[in-house]
Amino acid sequence: MYYITEGNFAVLLDGLKTEYDVYVPVKKDKQRFYKKYTEFSADIVIGEVRAFEPLKSFFSLARGIVARGFSPEIPKLCEKPLCIVGVKACDLKGFKIQDHVFNDHDCPDSAYRSLRQNNLIISSDCTLCIDTCFCLSIGLKPYPQEEFDINLSQVSGGFIVESGSNKGKDLIAKNSSLFENPKSHSITGKNEARAKVTKDVERNIQDSGVPYQESFENIIERNYESKIWEEEANTCVECGACNTICPTCHCFLLYDQKNEKNMARLRIWDSCMIKDFARVAGGANPRAKLWMRLRNRFDKKFDFFPKVAKTYACTGCGRCISACPAKIDIRKVLKRLVGDAKR
Repeated sequence: MYYITEGNFAVLLDGLKTEYDVYVPVKKDKQRFYKKYTEFSADIVIGEVRAFEPLKSFFSLARGIVARGFSPEIPKLCEKPLCIVGVKACDLKGFKIQDHVFNDHDCPDSAYRSLRQNNLIISSDCTLCIDTCFCLSIGLKPYPQEEFDINLSQVSGGFIVESGSNKGKDLIAKNSSLFENPKSHSITGKNEARAKVTKDVERNIQDSGVPYQESFENIIERNYESKIWEEEANTCVECGACNTICPTCHCFLLYDQKNEKNMARLRIWDSCMIKDFARVAGGANPRAKLWMRLRNRFDKKFDFFPKVAKTYACTGCGRCISACPAKIDIRKVLKRLVGDAKR
């Protein structure tokens, strides 16, 4: 455990940008989003809460070229490795699902694997929660505990720093002059801040009545023919925002694009909420109704992934709640599913 002042952290970022493409969270009005780091500025927010866009945006592009013509070379997604700063625990859990799909098997996505191996993750504690946060009910804390290289806990004048990987230890050792031993009051401040934001998230969960993951087992199977799906899908406009904003959703579509001189194969994010998602070449569609597609989304997150990857494919980040123009609330659906399963 170390301490770094805000000024020395800015020096650290200035050094990292020579080796990495560094992205930091910034705040404009009430929204937080990532931008490429050039210099330390007042709008950078290391603490607070997760950015609006999910971390997967950096590792699986919304639209990217996977092949040019008939060249065997795989196009690079970026020239430098990535350093993402201020990543929160809910986004880090997204790695468990994305890695399971793209990396942890005999035929990995080489571009994704390269980015994961070469990236640098500088995570940070949440210092507040917004009304859509419910990470505690999914078994997470509002501060990172794994999947980071170094983690920052904001305290007065700077940050308590913890390493989470050999890469993180090497980074601290290489820049040892910027770090110092933490004072006891700084450690106390970190613990108090973590306790406060944890209580705030607990209050969110109580207010919304969202159940904890211990009660999720078999709730999809036991409600598979429930009227819940039709009722909850009634306002859906089939925009796919819930899929694209989710840190664990990973489905994609391949298509070819060409002009007179060149041809390229592209990969874009796809959405299981869109009618054509499951349609096969002969025209048949196993999920022709919108409520079936909503059910499939929950089935994937709360039944399929617990069975194949031993984890729920939800992080409690609340992005889908904020993004949904139909105001479909995943917490409300889970509450209904658990309640009906008990009855």
